Order: sequence, then structure tokens, then C-alpha cells
Amino acid sequence: MIVDQVIAASLTLTTPILLAAMGGLVNRQGGIVNIALDAKMLAGAFVAVIVSSMTGGWFVAVLSAAVAGALVGYLFSLVITRANANMIVAGLGLNVLVAGFIGFILNWVYDSSGTLRLPDVQLLPKFMPDFVSGIPVVGLALSELEPLTVFAWITVFTLPFLLANTRIGLWVRATGNAPQVARAMGISGRNVQDFSTAFAGFFSGLGGAHLALASIGLFNEGLTAGRGFIALAAFYFGRDRPVTTALVCLLFGFLDATQIRMQTAGLPPKLIGTIPYLMVLVALCIAGWRNHRRKAVAP
Repeated sequence: MIVDQVIAASLTLTTPILLAAMGGLVNRQGGIVNIALDAKMLAGAFVAVIVSSMTGGWFVAVLSAAVAGALVGYLFSLVITRANANMIVAGLGLNVLVAGFIGFILNWVYDSSGTLRLPDVQLLPKFMPDFVSGIPVVGLALSELEPLTVFAWITVFTLPFLLANTRIGLWVRATGNAPQVARAMGISGRNVQDFSTAFAGFFSGLGGAHLALASIGLFNEGLTAGRGFIALAAFYFGRDRPVTTALVCLLFGFLDATQIRMQTAGLPPKLIGTIPYLMVLVALCIAGWRNHRRKAVAP
């Protein structure tokens, strides 16, 4: 039973990281290192709760969250591609700006100091038939599936084809990996980068919607808990390959689920809660060492 619960929790906790990582991966392929994924996830979660309460539906709320993330991503891209801002500094600034703006709205409009609870918030629906819960080991995980988790894993297996075999995919890869070739082909690198950053925002907004609507149905200023940075580490460690990145996200989801289970067992919660983030540092160190070694042996 414990194994079933850990597997189900791992799959659920992987989804927001995976969605943000898929968006950030495409953005990096386009030549922009997006460290503001967390801001877009936070904006998506905030919008998802408000729209779900207003409409009483989950689909419009999820779509609105994705659009909000895409809009934030597009504005972020304009600062980089048109105003020539440093992408790292701009990303850090956006994370602070979005968190501060949402905190202001919470206090000014909703008279809340950090948590937003609204009536009639509809959670993401579970659509699998009841009998799947009886399947050994994975039954509980299958019974907890909802649309965003399924969409995230469909993206993992379709994105490699889209990047390699579609015109826009080739444009994104050319802009990030061979900008001179892209310019020679008449491709507007800035427009492609704007698209890839909006794409990252769209997927990060979906990740935020999942955080807010998968189980809790509320918004909190600390809801993302650095998952955008975990997504960043995932696609760096996965070397911009969707399937490898997804496996890294699944590892982080498993570690998150495990640390929650360890906290319920009476172990120190603050110490145990650092495990996923410690693994992020380890993953980034390994990725950096691997890149250094590859450059050292290159002719």
C-alpha cells in the first residue's frame, strides 16, 4: 500500500515540474535560458484559482492560466530581445516582480496576506474508470490521472518529433544553435525567441494550474516552492532531450513524494524537505562536470 501511494504521489508531483521543463527546454533550444519559469507558474496558479471560482469550471481556468503564463513569458522575452537586457538578471527580476505584484493584488483586492481561498473552485477531474484502482502497484496512480498529467506525458513523446520534423521546430533549433544559418535563411531570430519564450510561459502556466487545481483548490504565495528552478535543473541535466528530461523530472517527483512520506514517519520535516533541492544541486554539478569533460576531450 505504501508503494502504491508513493508511486501515485510521485506521478502527481512530477506533472508541474515536467510541464515547466518541457517549456523551458524549447526556450533553451531557441537560445534563451529561462530562469523565470517559477514566476510564470505562480501567475498560472493565481489565475487558475480565480477563473475556476468565477466560472465553476476547470477547463477555462487551465486555459486562462496557460495564456497568463504565455503573456508573462512574451513580455519577458521583449525585455531580452528588444531591450537587450541580460536574460539572467531579467529572469531573477521577473520572479521578484511577479511574486510582489500577486502579493499586492492579494492584499488590495482580496484582503489576504498570502493565501487565497475562493468558493466554487473546481479541481481537475479524474477520468479513469473505477476498476483500474484494483490493478496491483500502479492502480492507485492510474486512478488519480487527470488531463494535465496525461497531456504532459503526451508532450514528452511528441516534442522530439515536432522539434525535428516541423518548420517551427527547425526554426527554433536553428535560432538557438546556429543563429548565423538562421539569419542566412531569412529567419527572424527575435521573433522565434519570442515564440519560444511564450511557449515556455504557456507550459509553465499549465504547471501552475496543476499545482492549484490538482488537489488543493487554493492559491498560496509559496505554492511553487522553487519548482521552476527544479524544472530548469531537469532540462539542463537531461541535455535538452524531452524523454531524458522527463525521467529526471520523475526522479525529482519521486524524491518529493518520498520526503513527504518520511515527514509523516516523524523525521525532522525541515531537514527532510531539503532532499529534492539537494538533488537539484547535485544534478547541476554533475551536468557542469559532464560539459567540462566533453569540452576537454573535444579536438
